[in-house]
Amino acid sequence: MSDTPADPTEAARPLTQDGPPLRLYLIDASAYIFRAYHALPPLTRKSDGLPVGAVQGYCNMLWKLLQDMQGSDGPTHLAAIFDHSEKTFRNALYDQYKAHRPPPPEDLIPQFPLVREATAAFGVHCVELAGYEADDLIATYACKARAAGGEAVIVSSDKDLMQLIGDGVVMFDPMKDRRLAEDAVMEKFGVTPDKMVDLQALIGDSVDNVPGAPGIGPKTAAQLLDEYGDLDTLLERAGEIKQPKRRETLINFKDQILLSRELVRLTCDAPAPEPIEDFAVRDPDPATLSAFLDQMEFRSLARRVGDGKTSDHDGQAFTAPQNRAAPKIPQLGAPVISPRYAPKAVNADVEAHVFDHESYACIQDLEALDAFIARATEAGVVGFDTETDSLSATHAGLCGVSLAIGPNDACYVPLTHEHEPMAGSGGLDFGDAPDAREPLQQLDKPTVLLRLKALLENPAVLKVTQNGKYDIAVMARRGIAVAPTDDTMLISYVLEGGLHGHGMDELARLHLAHDPIPFKTVAGTGKAQKSFKHVELKPATAYAAEDADVTLRLWRILKPRLAKEGLTTVYETLERGMPTTLSKMELEGIRVDPERLRRLSSEFGIRMAELETEAHEIAGRPFSIGSPKQIGELLFGEMNLTGGKKTASGQWETGAATLEALAETHPLPRAILDWRQLSKLKGTYTDALVAAMDEATDRVHTSYQLAAATTGRLASSDPNLQNIPVRNEIGRQIRQAFIAAPGNVLISADYSQIELRLLAHIGDIPELKRAFKAGLDIHAATASEMFGVPVEGMPSETRRRAKAINFGIVYGISAFGLAAQLGIDQGEAGAYIKTYFERFPGIRDYMDRTKAEVRRQGFVSTVFGRKIHIPAIHSKSGAERQFGERAAINAPIQGAAADIIRRAMMRMHAALAEAGLGEVKMLLQVHDELVFEAPEGLAEKAMVVIRRVMETADEPAVKLSVPLVVDARAAKNWDEAH
Repeated sequence: MSDTPADPTEAARPLTQDGPPLRLYLIDASAYIFRAYHALPPLTRKSDGLPVGAVQGYCNMLWKLLQDMQGSDGPTHLAAIFDHSEKTFRNALYDQYKAHRPPPPEDLIPQFPLVREATAAFGVHCVELAGYEADDLIATYACKARAAGGEAVIVSSDKDLMQLIGDGVVMFDPMKDRRLAEDAVMEKFGVTPDKMVDLQALIGDSVDNVPGAPGIGPKTAAQLLDEYGDLDTLLERAGEIKQPKRRETLINFKDQILLSRELVRLTCDAPAPEPIEDFAVRDPDPATLSAFLDQMEFRSLARRVGDGKTSDHDGQAFTAPQNRAAPKIPQLGAPVISPRYAPKAVNADVEAHVFDHESYACIQDLEALDAFIARATEAGVVGFDTETDSLSATHAGLCGVSLAIGPNDACYVPLTHEHEPMAGSGGLDFGDAPDAREPLQQLDKPTVLLRLKALLENPAVLKVTQNGKYDIAVMARRGIAVAPTDDTMLISYVLEGGLHGHGMDELARLHLAHDPIPFKTVAGTGKAQKSFKHVELKPATAYAAEDADVTLRLWRILKPRLAKEGLTTVYETLERGMPTTLSKMELEGIRVDPERLRRLSSEFGIRMAELETEAHEIAGRPFSIGSPKQIGELLFGEMNLTGGKKTASGQWETGAATLEALAETHPLPRAILDWRQLSKLKGTYTDALVAAMDEATDRVHTSYQLAAATTGRLASSDPNLQNIPVRNEIGRQIRQAFIAAPGNVLISADYSQIELRLLAHIGDIPELKRAFKAGLDIHAATASEMFGVPVEGMPSETRRRAKAINFGIVYGISAFGLAAQLGIDQGEAGAYIKTYFERFPGIRDYMDRTKAEVRRQGFVSTVFGRKIHIPAIHSKSGAERQFGERAAINAPIQGAAADIIRRAMMRMHAALAEAGLGEVKMLLQVHDELVFEAPEGLAEKAMVVIRRVMETADEPAVKLSVPLVVDARAAKNWDEAH
């Protein structure tokens, strides 16, 4: 290793004449990325599904480092050093260098450029150089800093960098918050830093494919170097070594050992891409950092960086520390509009007029209410919103109703507001000491609801809502069927699905340049937050009436665009009827057997205790089976199992993937995994479902999100009933707890392989079409076509591989992903995919056609006209663009499947009623499945209607070239019906 910089004159130039001595921090960014990736479970950006787990972990680690570096020993200069590419000058020395390294995980590749963006957003300089590894650049800059009389601090714990430690150069392990100097190297490897190159030359490196001396490990290498002084002397005197095997190895592999030394030696004379002066610490640009965190949808990190603060104006929430030589770390406030899409020009007409909260009316007498209702009826269109005391539409109390006729022409009708309990009363009634405050002036609730019923059910008056499913359900519980309605959230979703969120606040900022009053402004936050019914009438009026006002203004801007952009039919046939349909389903709920759930919880608890005892016996001592830290220390610290990796916090990684790999050869990880599965099922389902159940009816009421996924798929929450396991015995036991009411049965109606059928139609794949029309086993037919194996007597493994490819192709699977799924090498997986495309060339044509389409117009469409925008396709990052291409291939297929089941759901109530089956209730939607409750005597007749509606849901808009097939069964519980 050379200690002489390439340009001594530049290196010796005084960098800090007027400030503190040079202290250059060099972050080993590449190591940070991989550590972040392996430390966290997979995470995707909600708006478009982009993998961002490593980016989030990296940002968290970088932010912590920036905070930790504050103080008198912080850096004057700071840079993050990245690897530029796989090929470096070392490959010219040895073509097998790093040859055995697998490619990065498929979901990590698009995150590399985002990590670089993150680094720059946090105000840290990014440095990389083609032909050189990050370690070489770190070495070069460390040497320059030392030559300039300063100090270099290498932020890493990588042993490859320990050779640099010495005068003016130390390492800092951020995971252990520990500085590493000569003594730390000696403690760990038994040699001083100046001998680390020789040590590594002997022991080699299996990860980088550095050969070293076969059979010589770290301890032996350290002993030899201690005895002979250095590697050259050791090799010269190798014949003196008494142990025959060591002697022969050193003599026979001398050239290999010397080559290994050249491979592990870092260079101090790499071309420095930028001078150290450019790395002076700086504050991040507020708008850039805020925009990046918003772009990535890292809300919790944004709040943490901002210490819980918010700002009224973009870019003005940062408060840099004062009077310190260390870097000034900002405080982040409210996010700004994401740069993933261009903000729309705000309309200059009346819809964008300034909001005047003082103009809103608080209606407290019937004359005023009747007058407003009369004007709304005459207008024919009214903005409508409800205020409640709970987020659950099925149980919320109605606090009041707001209406809007035009800009600033809005009102709030309070119904059940109360004074906030006096301090110290705890809300208790003190009998003879009544509240001395004047009662709130409000109208009689039944009287108001009767008058509102006439307006809200008037077919000649359009009610405009924002996420109106909630309001429709709230009013339905009070005997009011709100109709007809338009929903601005869904109109926006149809127009710009995939580009941004569709909540009212975001739409108001985008289209009205207005920030609505935050809920916390009127109700408080945290423990101090009060129910809306305790908000005083004046602020309640401003908040509630503004919601109706904003909603109506948005409708007047967005609704005309449907016709202009040819999307009216999409909205009318795929979205408009869904709020009413889903509100009925949510109000119905589904019955559960609480005793069965409690019994399952008890059984799970007993089995968990048995597994814990079993784990303690295997380990030979007690430990907390629910503690990842203790598990990691036990498996890797005490038992020395292979494959251990440290997380960002310095703990051992003990995620499912790690334990699954270990479980192949050791019983303890399997016991831990089984315990974890039961713990999750118990907490997420058996315990949680009992807690979520309505005790009066034993029914659970989920809530569906209509605009959650870009493809049109619904999401379920509170509780989530779409993720209950179905393919294992324990999951089936949970589904058995979902039961029909006495005298009824549950009907499960499920589309059979709908996405593959849509692939056959959309891609025009003759082979798949023929198989579906003939009613063949599609996976067996595919295997037969690919491998030339007869369908009869086909090995199950052959069919399984075809099935994995069939479904994988729909999601743009790569050889890497298929290899991981099937447990085969990438070459074999790549050959399978190649054969698949050769046998089904139409699929490749579809993929190429779709990628060209999304590149050209930025979105793809389903066969029903739904636009799915793919903003990643215009990214500056090639990896992110490739992710966008894969998303574009799947979107028309998954989106069409979502469209079909939506069309079926919106037709179902009327079809059942027309068939005299009004007693049959649709309860749940789980992606491609609908669940109904029907009287036992009507089940067979109901299934005929249900199948017909679902199997013809594509018509008349589209006539698919393959048949839709629905499997339907009736039983007393969900598992038996599925």
